[in-house]
Amino acid sequence: MSVPGVGDTRARSRRILRFAARYLVQSWWYELFLPRFGLGRFVARGRAARMTRIAQRFHVLAVDLGGLMIKVGQFMSSRLDVLPPEITKELEGLQDEVPPVPFPAIRAAAEAELGIALDVAYAAFDEVPVAAASLGQAHRARLAALDEELTGFADVIVKVQRPGIQEIVDVDLAALRRVGRWLSRVQVVARRVDMPALVEEFAATSRAEIDYLLEAGNAERFAENAADDRRVSVPEVVWERTTRRVLTLSDVTAIKVTDVDALRAAGIDPAEVAHTFASVMFGQLFGDGFFHADPHPGNIFVTPLATPDGGRSADAGGSPPWVLTFIDFGMMGEVTPTLRRGLRRLVIAVAARDGKGLVDGIRDVGVLLPSADTRELERAMTQLFARFGGMGFAELQQVDPQEFRDFAVEFGDVVRAMPFQLPENFLLIIRSMSLVSGVCSSLQADFNLWDAVEPYAGQLLRDERGNVLQDAVTQAASTASIAAALPRRINDVIERIDEGAIAVETPRLDRRLARLERAARRVVSAILFGGLLVGGVLLRPAEEVFGTVLMVASVPPLLHALFAGMADPRGPV
Repeated sequence: MSVPGVGDTRARSRRILRFAARYLVQSWWYELFLPRFGLGRFVARGRAARMTRIAQRFHVLAVDLGGLMIKVGQFMSSRLDVLPPEITKELEGLQDEVPPVPFPAIRAAAEAELGIALDVAYAAFDEVPVAAASLGQAHRARLAALDEELTGFADVIVKVQRPGIQEIVDVDLAALRRVGRWLSRVQVVARRVDMPALVEEFAATSRAEIDYLLEAGNAERFAENAADDRRVSVPEVVWERTTRRVLTLSDVTAIKVTDVDALRAAGIDPAEVAHTFASVMFGQLFGDGFFHADPHPGNIFVTPLATPDGGRSADAGGSPPWVLTFIDFGMMGEVTPTLRRGLRRLVIAVAARDGKGLVDGIRDVGVLLPSADTRELERAMTQLFARFGGMGFAELQQVDPQEFRDFAVEFGDVVRAMPFQLPENFLLIIRSMSLVSGVCSSLQADFNLWDAVEPYAGQLLRDERGNVLQDAVTQAASTASIAAALPRRINDVIERIDEGAIAVETPRLDRRLARLERAARRVVSAILFGGLLVGGVLLRPAEEVFGTVLMVASVPPLLHALFAGMADPRGPV
């Protein structure tokens, strides 16, 4: 019996590469080429329809191929903050739309892993899957009597890896690596992110997801970290029935976190769930640093707590009469000490409205390459604080959008020119927070993620009070040192002016002059093209060969006039 998704791996790879190539070329044509010829409004009018068509076709491709294409689609569907709604809405169904593997193939895979018949390993095993994911699927089962006695529970969920998924992952990763190399040759992308490195990070995460022993270990570590948090629950691992490709956990199925109707029917306020969920996730990031990197709605349940009399009530500590139950620990992230220090510096800089400190924090986090010239960026951040500093996160939502547009126009070139990159594990943080924002927004329409992070920002400042004081002392000493050396430095500057040794750097002016120079070269090419073409047309009736040569010779200057400078990502000033 053939296994869905496995077969001609070369055909699978070709489909992925054809899709990527087609829409990379389309994006270049509409978003980079046409706007340079004054067709920006035409491009904008059809953008929504184009985005919808791309998302629909990727949706079909991902469902048909499965494997990592589903993971890519799930990530795209969660990026409400970056991608247009035409894409995110079309792809959101990929969270639950993976077709299941026929049960005979699942039975064979599970028995091969466990080394015994399924009827012996479990007292009962439901052939209909409770969930089908891109890398495996889950079935309800009952433990055998001996295992039930050892664990203290009988109802379990058994995750079985999809047959042939290792081969599928290898093929998909090879295709994604090739797409990453393509993108690394596009200047507008390469200036901002190391695409091959991102693909390798995604590859490491994907390979970790298909090792269920690693996932079981993650589940136990997560449970230990959350042991003192009464708002969080985690399923127990049945190690006797767990291997690298089969994972058995206690059945904790409850109300899906985004099922608003079911929550209200159970007497649970969806808005309270949203704020608790955000608080728990920020606690993972700013607390122990070990966080769930795939908190989409299918991986989070709300479990009502029953009292002895059958009712529900909050406990003495004020915890809600329900808990958030996390499942699926295949994709986990960890905040490294270096990243934690960078985040601390960012928070301190924001609290102090310090533009230079903010840029230094961005550099510490690793988002900005050490070689970047940040003087203009520091000025932009200082101006940002001058305009919007002192406002709470919620207040920023009330600011006239024109204010933000004015700022973007003034400093857009500076920000776009910065060599940004995504450090290790940062992609998982972005993914996690994007999913949290999407879940919370579905529970409460006006939910503001920044309001949820404010308590943790304040706690970081209080925890680092000693470090803040130390920073202040260091800053004072640095200022005193600068003040003491100021007379000598002024004298040095005057002497260098007298000697004609002062050089003034004007990066924005230099960029404008460079663009004017490129434009002048293109004008010369256009004139040369016209001369050669007209000369060839006039001479061709009398001198056919020479006239034809002149017309052919006009092609290179035409191409130069049309396409020279197209790779410049900053556009006209």
